[in-house]
Amino acid sequence: MSDDLRDVAPSVAKDIYLQQRWDDLSDATRQSHGYRIQAFVDWLDEQGISSMAEVDGLTIHNYRVDRRENDDLKKVSLQGQISTIRQFLRVLASVEAADPDVAEKILLPTVRKGEDVNEELLETARARTLLEYLNRYKYASREHVELLLMWRLSARRGGIRALDLRDFDDDDDSPVLKFRHRPESDTPLKNGKWSERDCLVKSEKLAQVLRDYIDGPRRRTFDDYDRAPLLTTQYGRVALGTIKQDMYRITRPCKYGVECPHDRDPEECDAARHDGASTCPSSRSPHKVRTGSLTAHLDAGTPKAVLSDRADATEDTLDRHYDQASKREQMLRRKDFIAEDL
Repeated sequence: MSDDLRDVAPSVAKDIYLQQRWDDLSDATRQSHGYRIQAFVDWLDEQGISSMAEVDGLTIHNYRVDRRENDDLKKVSLQGQISTIRQFLRVLASVEAADPDVAEKILLPTVRKGEDVNEELLETARARTLLEYLNRYKYASREHVELLLMWRLSARRGGIRALDLRDFDDDDDSPVLKFRHRPESDTPLKNGKWSERDCLVKSEKLAQVLRDYIDGPRRRTFDDYDRAPLLTTQYGRVALGTIKQDMYRITRPCKYGVECPHDRDPEECDAARHDGASTCPSSRSPHKVRTGSLTAHLDAGTPKAVLSDRADATEDTLDRHYDQASKREQMLRRKDFIAEDL
């Protein structure tokens, strides 16, 4: 340990980092960094390292190897983990709690083009089957509305959670949903003010489901800021975790009348239990529903510029993370937009 450095325990160092970056990180990113740094802090404790001044290049190398081999992280995940640790050490170096040379010598795992793409999504055929089931057996339930909003509008779960009752403008012939950034009352949008947009509810079926949900199952309640949320539970505005669990539960094949593709008996399967939905190989998170929705829109020929504005995603992001089409499928999409004879 250098005599020039302060003796700061890893757990205290984590708090210093989060306090230092409070203003320049979104709530979601700050939480993600907190999880990553906590994993590093726990590992340091296992190694008997009680001061951040003891952390050197070999420490980071050993942590990287341990995460890769024991936690079986994908390369892109490992890159994100180590990148956060490098930022962590840079902040600590600025308060003389860590060697400034250590952070600058950290080499991030190289992720080649395509390796940062997860091809798991909710396929169009499955989405249609699931929506038909919900329309018949759980019509206008909160889960039905959640899936429709994410599938039809390609909305993020944070976006649909942020919707208030007043954000459904049903006065005109063409209903509109208004996505607004309201961080002061705990409903931020991912990209802040840039995420704000009005979305035309083009599907009359979606509009009617929204009306029937509002008039029926929706609880007449307010959140902690006296706002009337669109999506509710008995406690007020629906939580992000609740939306996530809703999607895991309803996307299990055995829950919408499809035979288990994994040859499991639903009566004995742990994933069939209410609290085990996320362990089903076929269940899908809200992000995977959005991935499927964006891919379906692209396959249907929706121009990327239009989809980018509607779904709050850059065209580059659509290309890298959501366009799952083959080269031949991409060619066929362009067919109707290319002039035959210029």
